Amino acid sequence: MTTSVVGLDLGGTKIAAALFPTQGEPTHHKTVALEGRTGEAVGALLVEQMRALLDAAERESEPATGVGIAVPGIYRAAAETVWAPNIPGWENYPLVAAVRGAVPHGMTVRVQSDRACAILGETWRGGAAGARNAIFLVVGTGIGAGILVDGQIVQGIGDAAGAIGWLALDRPYRKGYETVGCFEYHASGRGIAAKARRMIEADRSYAGELRRGDVPTLTAEDVFAAYDNEDPIALRVLDDAVVYWGMAVANLVSLFNPETILFGGGIFGPGVRFLERIRDEATRWAQPISIQQVALKAAQLGDDAVLYGAGRLAMLSQSEDPARSSERT
Repeated sequence: MTTSVVGLDLGGTKIAAALFPTQGEPTHHKTVALEGRTGEAVGALLVEQMRALLDAAERESEPATGVGIAVPGIYRAAAETVWAPNIPGWENYPLVAAVRGAVPHGMTVRVQSDRACAILGETWRGGAAGARNAIFLVVGTGIGAGILVDGQIVQGIGDAAGAIGWLALDRPYRKGYETVGCFEYHASGRGIAAKARRMIEADRSYAGELRRGDVPTLTAEDVFAAYDNEDPIALRVLDDAVVYWGMAVANLVSLFNPETILFGGGIFGPGVRFLERIRDEATRWAQPISIQQVALKAAQLGDDAVLYGAGRLAMLSQSEDPARSSERT
C-alpha cells in the first residue's frame, strides 16, 4: 500500500500545506492566509489544514503515517513549544499538544524551524539533493541559515543555531545591530533598503532614480531595479552587500567545510547574478582548501523549500531523523 505524510509550513502571514506520497509528487497543495489571526486561532487554522489533508489521504487510500511542521522561529523540543515572534501569542505556544489531539493515536508529529526544513527540502529534492554537508543561506527581509553537518541538522543548545543575521562582520559596533545583528543590518532585504535611504538622506547632491521615488517606502526591489540602470547609490549599496555575503560565505565555509551553499529567499531572486562575485569575495577570506571544495548554487525549490522539508521531516524514520530530539508521538 502506498502511504503518505502531511507537510505544513507555517509562516508569519500564511500556512502552506501539502500531502507527500512516499512515491511521486506532492498533492493537495494549498496556501491559506492567517488574515490577522493570533495565538490559538493560528493553531486552530493549522490543525484544520492538517485534518483536511489527513482526510484526503484516507479517501485516496494513501493513509498518512506522519506530520511534519515547519515554524517561523524556535521549536523548543524539550517543552514541545514554539517561539514565533511574528505571530502574536506564540511566545511559548504548545504546538505539539494542539496537534496531537487531532491526529490518530501513535502518529508521529515532528516540528522544526523553517531554516532547518529549508535545508531538508533542498537536500531532498532541490539544489543540494543527496548532500550531507550543506547550508541554505536564506536572505529575505531578514537572514538565516539551515545547516546540515554529516546528515544532521545543527540546532544548538537552545534550538537557535542558524541565526546568522548576528554574524559580526564589521566594526565598530553600531546602534541598530542590537535588534537584527550586523550581517542582517547590512545585507538583508530590509537592510539594503535602509542603507539606500540613509545614503540618499546624507547626499543632498544626489538626484538619481532612487530619490525620484518615495524614499521612505523604498524597497530592496527598488534598489535592484536602479542597479540595473547604473544608479550610483544602488551600485554602492549592492556592491557592499556582495562583500558582506562573501564574508559570510567565507566564515561558513571555514567553520563547516560544506559541499554546497545554497542561496534562497526573496533577495536570491535578483541576487543570483552576484554568485560569482560572492565566491570571489569569499575566496579572499576563506580557508583555502575548503573554499575550493564548496559549490555555491541558487536554491531550486523556491518558496516551496520549507514545505518540502516539512514533508521530508515527517517521512524520516527515527534512525534517519536529522533532528531526533524533535520527535514526538
